[in-house]
Amino acid sequence: MEIRALGTQGLKVGAEGLGLMGMSAHYGAADETESLATIDRALELGVTLLDTAEGYGPFRNEQLLGRALAGRRASAVIATKTGVEFTDDGAFVGHNAGPEYIRRSADRSLRHLGTDHIDLYYLHRIDPDVPVEESVGAMAELVAAGKVGHIGLCEAAPSTIARAHAVHPLAAVQTEYSLFERGIEHDGVLDTLRELGIGLVAYSPLGRGFLSGAITSPDDFAADDFRRTDPRFQGENFHRNLAVVDQVRRLAADKGVTPSQLALAWTLRQGAVPIPGTKRRRYLEENVAATAVTITDADLAAIDAVAPHGVASGDRYAPELMRSLNG
Repeated sequence: MEIRALGTQGLKVGAEGLGLMGMSAHYGAADETESLATIDRALELGVTLLDTAEGYGPFRNEQLLGRALAGRRASAVIATKTGVEFTDDGAFVGHNAGPEYIRRSADRSLRHLGTDHIDLYYLHRIDPDVPVEESVGAMAELVAAGKVGHIGLCEAAPSTIARAHAVHPLAAVQTEYSLFERGIEHDGVLDTLRELGIGLVAYSPLGRGFLSGAITSPDDFAADDFRRTDPRFQGENFHRNLAVVDQVRRLAADKGVTPSQLALAWTLRQGAVPIPGTKRRRYLEENVAATAVTITDADLAAIDAVAPHGVASGDRYAPELMRSLNG
């Protein structure tokens, strides 16, 4: 797999990463043995950017990754996140991007990961009660102390990104970006990243699985799968979005690839590093194969015709979660 620069701060990663959240939270039951095998296979295939967060579980996902990397820490680029507070026993408290909590949660993440440094440390969500300059200042202290290599933000507005970058250079911003979610092309985020030389990490590049073409009914989800509360998977929104997926599936078939591979190859063509989440080796292998798919200008035009900005029906999160975005 191609190794590419993520931003201009010296961080290099495989062209496609792996989102680990579903191995521990939000997407129904997981098999730890298969999850560990999936991480093993990812490393074999050249995937280096492994994305987790202290809130996934909470803590279980970081601990899983720590076990997976025991004895081979140097083979991976660990990305984890702070800014959503949990007690040490895992009780959710709320947003907290205050410097004291960032320092405390970083040390806790290092223990859970079984490592002495985090390669890429994100502020998971912007805290409306803490100036981003204070949060990034604390993260910069962690860089100076050698506990963190690079820092980034998740789901931030252009002005917030610029303010944070002025305190300490950001290596990356992680945000949702896919054929279903192209808002950053129009709200100034993508322009800001390009102007400042900040890398783009695209989470949910398969529209939370919708763009795989494998989901045909909301009943496909386990009872504890959070997509049951996602507006895009409910009611008439589901059927409208499924119609878009059908068009993507036809384009993929014409090109001789799967819908997932077409969607990921498109994201790669945009210059992003996608981190599709999976907990199974067979889907990982399918996703990684997208790095060998070439998207031509004609392909781009055809994709734009069926999946323009705003094509998805429904908000990308339930209302209470939408309020935490784009701080």
